[in-house]
Amino acid sequence: MTIDCFSNIAFIPNDIWVAITIKVASDSIRDLCSLRMTCKAARDAGDSDIVHRSVFIPPPHATPWWWCLSPEAKRFFDRCMVAGHPELLFREALRELFIRHDENVGLQMLNSATSTGHAAAKYALTMTLLLRTDGNDEKQKGLELYRELDAAGSLADCKARCFSILTISWPSEVQMPHIEEQHTVCAVLRCSTSGHMPLLYDYRRRAAERNSVHAFGGAAHIPCIQRRADYDLQAFVNLP
Repeated sequence: MTIDCFSNIAFIPNDIWVAITIKVASDSIRDLCSLRMTCKAARDAGDSDIVHRSVFIPPPHATPWWWCLSPEAKRFFDRCMVAGHPELLFREALRELFIRHDENVGLQMLNSATSTGHAAAKYALTMTLLLRTDGNDEKQKGLELYRELDAAGSLADCKARCFSILTISWPSEVQMPHIEEQHTVCAVLRCSTSGHMPLLYDYRRRAAERNSVHAFGGAAHIPCIQRRADYDLQAFVNLP
């Protein structure tokens, strides 16, 4: 009975093996490694790009310290990057933008990750576009993306994700850009909410000094979407 059961493995189609491997990989890298050691079919399925794009990447605070020292782990994550893993593209894009200051490469990575539905990458792309000063097209695209995130209720979570990556992964290396007058999203001089902004900036600053979660919010009730974008832009460049 046992021999017959194991012999049937050879008749399972490869696409079924890939589907099973994706499910395992999206839960745990360790479980993926264990599955790959069971048989040749599982090992072959585990070599596919779609599996490497689906691997669960733990948050920085839960990442084993020895991964950065292991050549095997480095080769594995390099393969995930080549396959287009959205979380790794998002993290590497932040490194390119705010450590290496290579905006072209960073934007390319953020666009790739955003196209897969990665919300935090979409938020980082939004903020990066709003910081551009070389044309209004980028700002308009950034504002459109901001509206989408705002409508989905994803802004606070995305800000927290960016904060986690920037402050835990590279706490002393990050150099965020400074906000200048030309970065302002809302250009309406008589905007009804403009008088509230200094108080909100002060509220956010004090909350950040106390490491309060309220440092990530505070502007959701502002009716002007451009003013909310201005506020979140200030919060973003002051994340680290």
